[in-house]
Amino acid sequence: MADLRRPRRAVAAAFATQGMLLLSLTTRLPELQDRWHVGDVALSLLLLGMILLAGAGSVTAEALARRRDSALLLRAGLLVVAVGVALLCVAPVVGLFVTGVAAYGFGLGVVDAATNMQAVALEHRYGRPILPSFHGAWTLGGVLGAALTLATSGVPVPGVAVLAVVPLAASTAGFLRRDHGVPAPESRLVDDAGAADVPWRPILLVGIAMVCFYMVDTAVQTWGPLFLDHTFPTPSRYVALAALCYLLASGAVRLAGDGLVARFGPVAVLRAGAVVGAAALAVVVFSPSWPLAVVGFAVLGAGVAVVAPLSFSAAARIAGGDDDGSPTAAGAAQVARQARVDAVIARFNQFNYVGALLGSVLTGLVGADSLRVGFAVPMVLVLAIVPLAPAFVGRGGHR
Repeated sequence: MADLRRPRRAVAAAFATQGMLLLSLTTRLPELQDRWHVGDVALSLLLLGMILLAGAGSVTAEALARRRDSALLLRAGLLVVAVGVALLCVAPVVGLFVTGVAAYGFGLGVVDAATNMQAVALEHRYGRPILPSFHGAWTLGGVLGAALTLATSGVPVPGVAVLAVVPLAASTAGFLRRDHGVPAPESRLVDDAGAADVPWRPILLVGIAMVCFYMVDTAVQTWGPLFLDHTFPTPSRYVALAALCYLLASGAVRLAGDGLVARFGPVAVLRAGAVVGAAALAVVVFSPSWPLAVVGFAVLGAGVAVVAPLSFSAAARIAGGDDDGSPTAAGAAQVARQARVDAVIARFNQFNYVGALLGSVLTGLVGADSLRVGFAVPMVLVLAIVPLAPAFVGRGGHR
């Protein structure tokens, strides 16, 4: 496994970079609003466009994954993200700002898809669960991004453009390569990989569970601080604790998640996490004070932490089908398997954005009069993960 340590570190760095940049930018949204005099409605439409472009980036990654190495896709996506971040920060006119947001959104989708392609390929090589720790790197990167915003609150927005150096550096890392150098007579196997008979029904069940997770995740990060601010007489300096404590607890559990899943199996971990998550949201919804609500958000983060990484892992395992089960298998069949899995993972990543849209829109609409009611929606829907958990076993999995 020594030869896999370098790509594993590289992919973890890419995940951390993605999380750091996203939280660095979202925590500066009030400053960006003031800079461009953008109202709440216009900002919501801008964010909606960014999510849709992220979906387009993921679709593009799916189309290219059948013939291009995911390492190349990841490098390209990181470069687009770097350009987008720099442009939206230093843009002298609103048109260039919107162009920067669009470029960042598209690159976000490519990187989301490609990092998970790399992660599931490495997990297959290792032959044991390692996806939770990769997503833990994303979460810790997000915590770092939020902390950077707090530490540099006096820095004007154009100064934040220096963060573009981070994805540029990450793009030079040693990602896992997929060998496309198969003989010509066998190359058709790779070309046909994306057209293979992928069992979409079980993948769809896993995807529904991931939608439930991202609905909860986005609701907390978007509406959690506002919940503390609108529901209680919370000091303004503490409202960010809703998202921060959620991320810290989630990151800690994700880093320990590899061992938990290996010991108890994905089904038990997911069912327990869904029940804990629903109970934690009940604490949030019925909390009499803001400190107790913060505790609820933290417990929620711990409960649902591994849903996303296990979703990608399960989708890859199901899409991979019945190979020889060897992480070191070589040849055209293995290349074809990885090409098929890469394409499926890119398409599967769309569930991420469906959940994000539901979390940011549905919670706000239902909770227009009271965010207690808004958070009651994910409190109920997160329990859907309990009956869906067996779908995560897939082919060759374990309970």
